[in-house]
This record gives sequence, C-alpha cells and structure tokens, in this order.
Amino acid sequence: MTAKRGVARWVAAAAVAVAVLGPAVPIASAAPFTVNAGRFDPYKNFKFRVMWDGRYVAEVSSISPLVRRTEVIQYRSGGDPSITHKSPGRTNFDAITLGRGVTHDTAFEDWADKTWHYGASPGTEVALGSLRKDVRIEFYNEAGQLVIAYNVYRCWVAEYQALPALDANAADTAFESITLQCEGWARDKAVVEPAEPH
Repeated sequence: MTAKRGVARWVAAAAVAVAVLGPAVPIASAAPFTVNAGRFDPYKNFKFRVMWDGRYVAEVSSISPLVRRTEVIQYRSGGDPSITHKSPGRTNFDAITLGRGVTHDTAFEDWADKTWHYGASPGTEVALGSLRKDVRIEFYNEAGQLVIAYNVYRCWVAEYQALPALDANAADTAFESITLQCEGWARDKAVVEPAEPH
C-alpha cells in the first residue's frame, strides 16, 4: 500500500509540474561536428606542429596542456547573509613545455640562449630585443588536415633542458625540452572544420 501511495504522489507531482511548466520538450544537443555530421569521435592528440619565426620547428613530440586560470576575488559586507560574493580577478596563463628528441637542430637552444647566454660580455647576457616570440600550435585530424590552431603570445624560455638523465643500462630516446612563459593565447577562428576525405 505504501508503494502505491508513493507512485500516486509522484504522478500527482508530475501532473502539477506539467500544469505549471507545460509539457516537457526535448532539448537538442549541439552537434559536435557540423561539416562532417557523420563523425562522432573527438580528435586524437597525436598530430600537431609548432611554429615560430615563420617556420615549423623540427621533431616536437610533446606539448603540455594550454591552461588559463582566473583568480577568484571574494567579498562580503557585515550585513550580508553568511555567503560570500565572488567575482573574477586577474587571469594567468600556465607555462607551456615543449619536448622533442635530441637532434642537431638547435632551435630550442638558440631561443633559450636569448634568455641568458653563457660567456656573453657584460650587458649582453639577455637578448632583450628578440627574447619574446609568438608561437603557433597547429592541431591536425587523423587524415593530416588542419582542424584547430592556437596563437600563443609574447613567449620566452624560462627553462631549458638540454639533455635528459643518461643511463648506460637503458635504451630510450634522449629528449630536450623548453618551458615557455607567455602572456596569453587565443584560438585562430579562421581555422574551421575541413571536409574529411571519404
């Protein structure tokens, strides 16, 4: 009998909701892909290229996530209820680390040397005029078509790892990396979803 009363209450509550709000209308979700409507899988994370100074940088094999964080400013006055008002404060962009196998391409080292160059004469250790660069990160689908691009602004090298730990008993790829500080990034809205090959 108790179960029947519970069902009856639920039916009555539903009837009141329909009377007040109207009948439920299904809400269509946004299509994840508009040009390629038959695609449902998100893009994979293994096809990308990095560019600065107008050329692609050789052999980049890893990029840390693009992350921005906005500080939360909290405020309340003495007469407010026991809640805190929150508003956005300063926005910061996390450092970005690029990694690649060690080769004879010196693009990482050349840029790192602009932050501090060993052996430079006094007053020239830092190349202030060319220290900062804009970086472009291009992201491709499985077919190699450009699908998304981000421009990262006013970057400079805060950390450079020239060689990894070396181990005579290991068999692994030697990696170098740079960590970039930046002052913001934005998606290139001119890059749109391409028609995928059939």
